[in-house]
Amino acid sequence: MSPLKITQTKSVIGSLGKHKKTVRALGLKRIRDSRVHGDTPQVRGMIHKVRHLVEVEEVEE
Repeated sequence: MSPLKITQTKSVIGSLGKHKKTVRALGLKRIRDSRVHGDTPQVRGMIHKVRHLVEVEEVEE
């Protein structure tokens, strides 16, 4: 499984508290901030929860 590059595309202002914490747990602090995570079920679940706030793309190692 290739790593996933996660980029925050929208603000968390006005979002549910759970969504804010999930975005923060992914390591994202501001709009256009990106992090690379391994493709695990836990990360996929977090992405699914905040899919309206982030953009995901696969990265070649």
